[in-house]
Amino acid sequence: MTVDRRKFITGTAAIGAAGATLAKPALAQSEPDVRWRLTSSFPNTLDTIFGGAEVMAKAVGEITGGRFTIDVFPAGELVPGLQALDAVQDGTVEAAHTACYYYVGKDPTFAIGATIPFGLNARQQNAWLYHGGGNELFDTFLADYNVKALPGGNTGVQMGGWFRKEINSVADLKGLKMRIAGLAGRVLEPLGVVPQQLAGGDIYPALERGTIDATEWIGPYDDEKLGFYQVAPYYYYPAFWEGGLTVHFLFNKERYEALPAEYKVALDTAAKAANVNMLALYDVKNMGAIRSLVGKGVQLRPLPRDILDASYDSAFRLYDELTASNPKWKAVYEPWKQFRSQSYEWFRVAEYSYDTYGYSQQAAGK
Repeated sequence: MTVDRRKFITGTAAIGAAGATLAKPALAQSEPDVRWRLTSSFPNTLDTIFGGAEVMAKAVGEITGGRFTIDVFPAGELVPGLQALDAVQDGTVEAAHTACYYYVGKDPTFAIGATIPFGLNARQQNAWLYHGGGNELFDTFLADYNVKALPGGNTGVQMGGWFRKEINSVADLKGLKMRIAGLAGRVLEPLGVVPQQLAGGDIYPALERGTIDATEWIGPYDDEKLGFYQVAPYYYYPAFWEGGLTVHFLFNKERYEALPAEYKVALDTAAKAANVNMLALYDVKNMGAIRSLVGKGVQLRPLPRDILDASYDSAFRLYDELTASNPKWKAVYEPWKQFRSQSYEWFRVAEYSYDTYGYSQQAAGK
């Protein structure tokens, strides 16, 4: 059998070209170019929490072959950090990376999606949001604000904060001016605390000048970077108000719904990657930072038991009041509380038993 060599080469080249075309992802061939702006509530000096938005944006770009680009801006560059929700709501930007408890002044229900005092730890929070109905409940609430949300990071259990003076009992809280976020301020007010709401970049100057007497932020790694130990030597634990803070990506609902289905999948996948990555980073970075801080003379202290007990009672009185007065709160809180109760039952069986034994052995030097 005789084959025309020129026809064979031409035909092979054509097949190769067709194969190359078919090999290109359908996404790259058919979907539009989209460019969004995302404003963060965090300064870019805090690489772990601010970096969550960068992780997400990078992943979205790579998943979509560069067709969907998200430009990330630190707090204050486009809008102030505590106005991120408003900027998304009114379409000034398409997206934000923020802690939803910053917006409890609009409605206390915002806090449940992030964290509330004596709430869930990071694993429980993720379980509730992803598979316990939390994301659906929160999105229903957020629809009134023209916003869609995806979990985009978790800090784990935070520290109870920096104090200029030692505190030994509830009595020492009377008149204490403290920067504290979310509903924790309302929980501590009946105990005598005067809560203040400040963005991250404004805390150190206020603490240094004595405008505030104490502050909480996140944990050892970020707190050391912000230098709080230089003006407030007493470092307390744990932050009963933040057992596992979820940081959210917020999207303008109209702009989100206009996206191709593939881009929505890319956002969801990238946000999950950012969520996992942030918690893992904090778990690594806080290990070294807490040792570093103690080495610098920081006085590490547990919160007195009477403060914890009084705060617990205050928190659940507040939740009962909100349940009776705020239908939106009730719609999210009551399923959340049921999930919390059942999750606590399970975690006490295996997780708590395992952790308590292992930590006691390690502390004994074994």
